[in-house]
Amino acid sequence: MRTTPRVLISCTLLAFLFTGFSSSAQTLPPSQPDPPKDWFALDQKTDGYFGISLKQAYQFINGQKSKPVIVGIIDSGADTLQKDLQGVFWNNPKERAGNGKDDDHNGYVDDIHGWNFLGGPAGKCDFNETEEEVREYQRLKEKYLTLTEATATDKKEFAYWTKVKMEYDSTITKARAESNQLSPILNALVETSGYVRHALNLKSNQTFTKADVEHLQAANDTLTEVKNLWMIAFSEDVSTSTNVKVLKELSEYMTKLNNSLNPDVEVRKRIVGDDPDVLDHKTYGNNKLKFSDASHGTGVAGLVGAVRNNGYGIDGVADNVKLMIIKAVPNGDEYDKDEVNAIHYAVDNGARIINMSFGKKISPHKEWLDEAFKYAATHDVLLVQAAGNDNQDVDAKPDYPNDTFADGSITDMDNVINVGASGLKLGDSLAASFSNFGQKNVDVFAPGVKVTSIDSDAETITEDGTSFSAPIVTGIASLIMEYYPSLSAKQVKQAILESATPLKDVMVLKPGTKEKVDFTKLCKTGGIVNARLALEIASKMKGERK
Repeated sequence: MRTTPRVLISCTLLAFLFTGFSSSAQTLPPSQPDPPKDWFALDQKTDGYFGISLKQAYQFINGQKSKPVIVGIIDSGADTLQKDLQGVFWNNPKERAGNGKDDDHNGYVDDIHGWNFLGGPAGKCDFNETEEEVREYQRLKEKYLTLTEATATDKKEFAYWTKVKMEYDSTITKARAESNQLSPILNALVETSGYVRHALNLKSNQTFTKADVEHLQAANDTLTEVKNLWMIAFSEDVSTSTNVKVLKELSEYMTKLNNSLNPDVEVRKRIVGDDPDVLDHKTYGNNKLKFSDASHGTGVAGLVGAVRNNGYGIDGVADNVKLMIIKAVPNGDEYDKDEVNAIHYAVDNGARIINMSFGKKISPHKEWLDEAFKYAATHDVLLVQAAGNDNQDVDAKPDYPNDTFADGSITDMDNVINVGASGLKLGDSLAASFSNFGQKNVDVFAPGVKVTSIDSDAETITEDGTSFSAPIVTGIASLIMEYYPSLSAKQVKQAILESATPLKDVMVLKPGTKEKVDFTKLCKTGGIVNARLALEIASKMKGERK
């Protein structure tokens, strides 16, 4: 599941709708000023924003030569026509575009910029899925629904079924409640968007922004109520966010909830045609990388390596990368099989770093992922993971995939970095309220609140999520490998983790609670990554890459 939060509707909006418009008019959340578009790149001491000190990093490597680094982006695909990514995509050197042949004999036909493991014949794609616990519940229920631990013969599988059912019950209860709550909200926003356009003298095909609504002069009670409704809907967004963005993200989330409540367990078979529970290394998928869900992957790719200093979109963290786009993450949970094949594809085609901004609660074939992680390690490939957005302690309740192996052989790999999300400024909100955390299993934090990147078919998008924290770290890792190519994945990880100065005695709100904790209790390093320090540390290392 993509780890960028998609629900922008707060409890305040629920109260606004269900207790009466006018009663909430005096309790609207205060509008916050927009942070700088590049705040994640800024320096805490000189700029006041707790970014990664990217300007200082480039000053440190000024005048040095770099070598291109191939970065695998396992995500929802990407907009290959995005202006800010032109010249940055990986081009398969041995494949001829559009000839319908597997020129390089790697098993994938016309894989020019990457591959789509959710694809099927005729350019189709299975990009709307359900959660893994829902799929597994449907797969196992006939066998175990009427059994108990005493009557089940396969005790190990029954224990797994018990976990699946617990997660399933929780997911369905939440999905049913949220669907009932959000459906009237979506309807209200759709119905009132025309009213707002009329008040702003806009045409039916024009959009309006949070700033437009904020400055709207309400001439009557109805318009006041509608304005309040939209201001709450926009409350977590920047001033340039549009009504189309709000409606699109809420509609996508409603689709996800419906996929949980009314799962189509045959969609994978119809579109992709393979068996996701059989890892037979047979080729499946297609080479089409952009579908209507490409926004997430485009934003992730942009943070790693969007063209710098071109006056358009954003400046990516790294300045000399080639992005290999691998589509394996639907609106819903990814399949273990696709994750495994995506990692193998990236490694086999020369990626030195793989960004993985996804996660889920159940991993039915974890041993497959463990092997893929080992495969990446054997080939000296760095894996950068998003920690997840459930504000949970992943030391106590793991998120998948992870580098704690099912057979107990490994609990912390040298080539894996797990990234939590940090906020804009030093203070009690420095740890993002949604971020997962864990003193053992989350390595470091990086900016993940109101982070701006490029979008599919658009200029920029601003989002929250560890999905955007991870590619910022991937960008830093890319910079290190560009300028210090002899360093191993292990050394790059070491430089990044050592760059995060422990924030001892900085008391922050523990994600998802009102409890204050020392920031050092939230991750292994106890700090936030710093590009400038990471490069300095890397520059003093003697390369171990074979």
